[in-house]
Amino acid sequence: MFDNLSDKLDKALHVLKGHGQITEVNVAETLKEVRRALVDADVNFKIAKEFTNTVKEKSLGQDVLTSLKPSQLMVKIVKDELTELMGGDAEGINLSGKPSVILMSGLQGSGKTTFSGKLANFLKNKKTKKPLLVACDVYRPAAIDQLHVVGDQIGVDVFSNKEEKNPVKIAEAGIAHAKANGHNVVIIDTAGRLAVDEQMMNEISDIHKAIQPEETLFVVDSMTGQDAVNTAKAFNDKLNFDGVILTKLDGDTRGGAAISIKSVVNKPIKFIGTGEKMDAIDVFYPSRMADRILGMGDVVSLVERAQEQYDEEEARKLQKKIAKNQFGFDDFLKQIQQIKKMGSMKDLMGMIPGAGKMMKDVDIDDDAFKHIEAIIHSMTPSERQNPSIINSSRKKRIGNGSGTSVQEVNQLLKQFTQMSKMMKMMQGGGGKKMMQMMKNMR
Repeated sequence: MFDNLSDKLDKALHVLKGHGQITEVNVAETLKEVRRALVDADVNFKIAKEFTNTVKEKSLGQDVLTSLKPSQLMVKIVKDELTELMGGDAEGINLSGKPSVILMSGLQGSGKTTFSGKLANFLKNKKTKKPLLVACDVYRPAAIDQLHVVGDQIGVDVFSNKEEKNPVKIAEAGIAHAKANGHNVVIIDTAGRLAVDEQMMNEISDIHKAIQPEETLFVVDSMTGQDAVNTAKAFNDKLNFDGVILTKLDGDTRGGAAISIKSVVNKPIKFIGTGEKMDAIDVFYPSRMADRILGMGDVVSLVERAQEQYDEEEARKLQKKIAKNQFGFDDFLKQIQQIKKMGSMKDLMGMIPGAGKMMKDVDIDDDAFKHIEAIIHSMTPSERQNPSIINSSRKKRIGNGSGTSVQEVNQLLKQFTQMSKMMKMMQGGGGKKMMQMMKNMR
């Protein structure tokens, strides 16, 4: 996500490296490249020009501190202005109703139905809510079935009525069902179209007037770039929605929609979709996104994701096992599962400062752990618990069972032994020994 933009901004800001101060001449050259990078990322030219004019104004009016270089100061100013352009502060979702009603709108193919499920799952897990999904797409027969499949997948009830063809009546009946069955959040999935048309706008407007939702969210495919911004404006003129949801940010998106949509419709981006799984949803933090665009990573989001998977009781058990030299492959397998739950490997790498840039040309497979898991699953319970018993014949059997070679089994065993030693040293506070061990692993 944003790889091209990040590269171009990095090159643009590189112009100032080696200069002792910010001048009208060198800042003009830098900002010309910044503007070009934004336009290439499908940001509206007028917005890109206003952005660079603001950065120029602020950068020329500031003295460079002795502890800073001109390029560092410029990065800070660009980061601050990018954050402001994308909305400044993160916006929460209004859940004040009883039940709270959320109306989903957007074009067909934007990922609206899938994201309705993601949002229900997010609220169920993080906000301790009991959501209900309501299927109001009466035109696409598969849409109702799709929502039921999504609901089953995340353990959330779905209300639908295939006999009723009036989406307003279905929405009203869905809210009544929620009240009767103790649901405190209702997410209404409406019909999308292939293009913005009058019938579609009138229908969504009628539903909006009838149910008076606490939140009306517009779902947009971020891969459509500036078209997404134009569609958002057309919807907002008719519907006056409360916030935007950007889907498919894990794809080959240039970033124009994320950067410029707020300034066009003056509505915040509230959530982003970062993958196909039901937990691939994040609250949109403009400052964190600005960090990632500028290649600074997003350590805060990475820590938050890790904390979501962190189990204190499991951690205590693991600590005891490490202290007693009882850390085995079953424990290792659990750690792998926790990492996989945090998201795609490429997305996680992008959150580590500097790593995203280094790994941009490396194809990071989400199944990177697949052969490791296969090897471990081919071991007997006693082998997993006590890897030291694995001899040559056992290695051959494990390799055959996992579809790998004896060399790969050997490599995993060696890495596991080194990792176990390091974990033991960390337990005992042996920092120097651990550093030496890491050097030897290179």
